[in-house]
Amino acid sequence: MTRSALLILAALVGSCTWFTDAVNINVQNEPSTEKSEKKENYMSILCSPITTSSSPSSSVHALTPADISAVYALGMPHSHRGEASRVVSRLAELLSMFNPEVITEHVNKASLQPRSLLEEAEELSLSLSHQVSDWKFVLLFVPATDFTCTCSPHVSADVNAVVQEVEAALQILQKRLHHTLVHVVVWSANHQQDNWCECMRDENINQRLHEATLLKRLQDSLNHVLENPKWHSNSVDFTALLQSAPVIADPISDSNTLSDVNQLAVQLWTNLLQPSTGQIEVMDGSVITIPCPTQERPFLRTQVNSPTSREETVYSKVSSLTDPVMGTEIPCTDRSPSPTKPTSVHELRPADIKVVAAVGDSLTAANGVGAKKDNLLLVINEYRGLSWCAGGDENITNVTTLPNILREFNPSLTGFSQGIGNENSPTAFLNQAVAGAKSGDMVRQVRILVDKMKNDSRIDFHNDWKVITMFIGGNDICDFCTDSVFFSPRNVVERIRQALDILHSEVPRAIVNLVELLNIVPLRDLHRDKTLGCPTWFVRLICPCILKPKEGSSELRKVNDFNRAYQYEMRELIDSGRYDTHDNFTVVLQPFFREVFLPTLENGKPDRSFFSPDCFHLSQRAHTLMARALWNNMLEPVGNKTSTQDFMAGIDLKCPSETIPFFRTAVNSNYTFPGPPPTPAPVTNWGSDFSCVNTAPSNTVPTSAHRLRPADIKVVAALGDSLTAGFGAKAKSLLQLRTENRGVSWSIGGDKNLETVTTLPNILKKFNPKIKGMSKGNGKWQTGFNMAVSGAKISGIPEQVRHLIDKMKNSSAVNFEKDWKLVTLFIGGNDLCQYCNDRASLSPLNYSHHMMTSLDMLYKEVPRAMVNVLVILEIEGLRRIKRDSLGCNVLQKYVCPCFLLPGEDSPELTEVKRINRELQIETENLVYGGRYDDREDFAVVVQPFFKNSIVPLNADGTPDDTYFSADCFHFSERGHADMAVAIWNNMLEPVGKKQTYNNFTNARNNIKCPTEEHPYIFTKVNSLPSVTTTTTAPNNSTTLPLSTTTTTTTTTTTSALTPHSTALPLTTDCSDNVPVWLAAVLAVTGLLIGWAVTWLLLSCRAKRSKRTMMAAVEMKGTEF
Repeated sequence: MTRSALLILAALVGSCTWFTDAVNINVQNEPSTEKSEKKENYMSILCSPITTSSSPSSSVHALTPADISAVYALGMPHSHRGEASRVVSRLAELLSMFNPEVITEHVNKASLQPRSLLEEAEELSLSLSHQVSDWKFVLLFVPATDFTCTCSPHVSADVNAVVQEVEAALQILQKRLHHTLVHVVVWSANHQQDNWCECMRDENINQRLHEATLLKRLQDSLNHVLENPKWHSNSVDFTALLQSAPVIADPISDSNTLSDVNQLAVQLWTNLLQPSTGQIEVMDGSVITIPCPTQERPFLRTQVNSPTSREETVYSKVSSLTDPVMGTEIPCTDRSPSPTKPTSVHELRPADIKVVAAVGDSLTAANGVGAKKDNLLLVINEYRGLSWCAGGDENITNVTTLPNILREFNPSLTGFSQGIGNENSPTAFLNQAVAGAKSGDMVRQVRILVDKMKNDSRIDFHNDWKVITMFIGGNDICDFCTDSVFFSPRNVVERIRQALDILHSEVPRAIVNLVELLNIVPLRDLHRDKTLGCPTWFVRLICPCILKPKEGSSELRKVNDFNRAYQYEMRELIDSGRYDTHDNFTVVLQPFFREVFLPTLENGKPDRSFFSPDCFHLSQRAHTLMARALWNNMLEPVGNKTSTQDFMAGIDLKCPSETIPFFRTAVNSNYTFPGPPPTPAPVTNWGSDFSCVNTAPSNTVPTSAHRLRPADIKVVAALGDSLTAGFGAKAKSLLQLRTENRGVSWSIGGDKNLETVTTLPNILKKFNPKIKGMSKGNGKWQTGFNMAVSGAKISGIPEQVRHLIDKMKNSSAVNFEKDWKLVTLFIGGNDLCQYCNDRASLSPLNYSHHMMTSLDMLYKEVPRAMVNVLVILEIEGLRRIKRDSLGCNVLQKYVCPCFLLPGEDSPELTEVKRINRELQIETENLVYGGRYDDREDFAVVVQPFFKNSIVPLNADGTPDDTYFSADCFHFSERGHADMAVAIWNNMLEPVGKKQTYNNFTNARNNIKCPTEEHPYIFTKVNSLPSVTTTTTAPNNSTTLPLSTTTTTTTTTTTSALTPHSTALPLTTDCSDNVPVWLAAVLAVTGLLIGWAVTWLLLSCRAKRSKRTMMAAVEMKGTEF
């Protein structure tokens, strides 16, 4: 009633044009000062109507979105039909803003057997041949990975066959269909290819580069066909156009998120419209930008009304490449070797070098270095003869590389690579770099390199002096956002250390250049300005983590931080002095790439001539400067080396000095190693440091679980078994094992403070010092709301829930109705450990039933509650935990017999591992199945940090048993501290992007903080991305959250993941209520006056109002 009354008053003040849109505004529980702003924000999600002719267009080149009556999809990818179908449905929703009656149909939707594109085209053309007047939009998908393997030697023939099939299908459509606009779209979901492409299992295949190259080949071939005038010049009744970029499902995600589907739909929508002038690339995945047609450009795109500029034409306009000199003049007059062959690496002259070698990634393999400026497909080629540190094509007068410089001092130098080919080609020789390689591949490359040097007759392995260059880390940082632990700076440099250790121990007479990782962030500038013509979609496949973050975001700061940390850890490794233990070997860090200044043209735009056609790999012009910079670094003293690479500045070659004519090392530079860091003081507690600044509660007590800040939580509680009861957490012997140290329990303990004891309540006390419910001390005397029972199984949780509810209701310290409560449930270990003894009652089905019963009780009886449900841990890793003690050798196996007693690879172990995964899946299916979505003040969230177990390791690689109690099964206080940080961090990570493992680092500074952008604990509802509608018209662009609802209570829309959500936009907190009496008065007043005014305004604008009303109704059920 309140809503209706306010809507009638809105009509009275002249809002009739947007009257029906206001139905979707929820004013209940919102401050009155925000009402008009929220109304404005919501209405801007609908593009403003463009004034056009009332009759449908007679030309396909003057079609507006409102003219489209139906959307049809052909060629849907067989392996991703569901995802593609959702994308098409969302595109139809966007069209429904202009024509609410638009329909969507997928050809071959009901067919059990996949059919060819030609068969689908025949079916569609026959079914629609009688429809002459209605305008139809056809999306013709070309699934890139359904017809060939990207690494197949027959890929060219496969592409040609597909293009011919597309052309034949278009001919069928053109012949029989009337009033039709066809957009051809290349579809790719490369992360599924490994399942059936045998060649992709080769570790030396750069999967992403092959995928990107295939897409480019297919895109170019289709473009060549569709440039034919027959598709767009012969008729105003039919046209076909290729969308300018492939549709690529997120290559770094294991599952397609709602954000992915929304982004793909908006990409199709953007390319469906006439392009806007001055459009800037948006590189922020969390904000979805929906462009709108404008008065100046109101039509759907065709080749006639929006001619496309070929990429190479754009390239030629922004590049200053005019056959620059790639050779280098050597100014050095003294090129003689040492009088006698040196025995010390610290007295090594350039002419003493007999062998040159390299390991690394595509920058050393020289991908695309010799590619013509307009041929992106040539980036797949490895021009090893032009490689900056290992190439040996021609000579120094026209090809500048480190080997060609060295050959001016020693013409008999060997080891360099020549020509084009991969690392296995004979001409690659000792350039063993592999395109796509990461730090983890260095050990393998180094072992192959050592074997080649030992077994080649041209090399005297023990006597020849060698220069080996290692440059790695670029692909690690390109992937760091997919797994920030695996690609952490410490882990990456640890893998580099392992490779250098092999060289140190096995290769005599060698100087190794470890080139510091380049500062990669400036490369983003190439992809910010579309006028440069850079294939951004191509680079997003190759290096997703660098282009994804938006400017000024915390994600971009993290990129910079990781980049700097990689460089710092490399310096720390070399400064340790571990490679200067004898005189015939050393490793020198060469830092010329530490700071990179992007080359620019006179107009200030980046100069593409320094890059290969993909705007990511470097061209020969850049390799020339890199070779000079490396040479100069080698002659500069350690501690005083050039650490910047300014591509615009000319680099003149240096020469060995008369006083020190040697390659500079730490020893001959008189450099003093800082030495290892001081030994840390012994650990006296397992506390944590706290650095969060934003610790305030909401301005008023929130009414929605999706707007809950940490400081809003007043009560904590826990349910579970011995791990939550703190069983043996402080035990040093078997005698102490049975003591329940509840005060240090990870999810509910409240002993001391966070600085000395890390638990979830102690973290929350930093936000709300008066929090209630935590357990303290030992035993059952001060349990608070810790209802966990040692030995409990899932069947006992409903009883624990009943005790918890009764105890909270009867507690004088708790306002049961108004206090926000955080309940953590962790159970299942005993069910799994005893599964083999009672398969029937401990089945996954029964597990799910008892879990549902427990959550149902909380859902029905506990107001204002957020429930953390942990997935059962992956127990397999516990089989590796060993200690020479009675508790570990005997007791451990009988604590969990079904998992720890079976032999390796036994059927029994395989079965229980399967059950382990099924219990995890059952938990997630139950929680996110929609059963608990109808209450605004209740949320259940799965915290998955235990989904994949990572056993904590010591420095020597053996399991670290200090995380475990005396029985090597239950966690020690140290383990509890790590679990507390893990669940807290999971709570601050969005659903779908939560960390699914715990790496047990136990650092004091691992606690995450709520951000200003998102100060709330994440739930399924508030994890969804935001959306922006944009247009080039003035004052017609707004940013607002995007989530879906079947009610009329929110300004946002989400996907089917939250069908009952009533989440409010994540802006400021609000709790102001509209009084019931006011609603009645407003309703009566509005009914008396509003009818007449509304009738007058609607009658004069009947058609426009009708269209707007239907659009609003459609948007209520939107998938966005």
